[in-house]
Amino acid sequence: MNKLFKIFALAAALSTAAIPALAEETHQTVTQTNTLQFVSAGSKTFTGDVTMSNIYTPQAPSKSYAAIVTFAPGARTYWHVHDMGQTLIVTEGIGYTQEWGKEPVLLNTGDIVRCPPGVKHWHGAAPDSSMTHIALSETGGKVTWLEPVSEAEYPQK
Repeated sequence: MNKLFKIFALAAALSTAAIPALAEETHQTVTQTNTLQFVSAGSKTFTGDVTMSNIYTPQAPSKSYAAIVTFAPGARTYWHVHDMGQTLIVTEGIGYTQEWGKEPVLLNTGDIVRCPPGVKHWHGAAPDSSMTHIALSETGGKVTWLEPVSEAEYPQK
C-alpha cells in the first residue's frame, strides 16, 4: 500500500510539473468602457479625424486582439493590406469599404466585414456620418499601408 501511495504521489508531482499552467490561477477580466483610452490614429495612414482604443491585446495562447475605431464624417484609412486578414463589426453610423478594382460597399450599423489576407482595401465613414467599428485581428502578420484614398475614389454619397 505504501508503494502504491508513492507511485500516485510521484505521478501527481510529475503531472503538476509538466503542466504548470494548471497550477496557475486563471480568471476572466472585465474592462469597463469608461476606462478605455482613445487616442488619435494619426495622419500617416488615415485621412480625417480618426480615434482608436485597444479593447484587448493577445493573451497566450490566443493571438487575437481588438480595437474600437471611430471615424469622423469623411474620415477613412489609406489603402492597405493585412497579412492575416481582418474582421470589422460596424457598431455605429454609416461608412464604406472598398476592395481595389471594385465598387465601394455601403456599411450600416451591425454589418460585418471579413477581409481575407492579402486583399488591398480601405474603410471609413460616409461623407455625412461618423462610423465606429470594432476591428478584430491576429498577431503574426503585418499591415502594409499604401497610398491615400483619392477624392475621386471616395464616395461623395
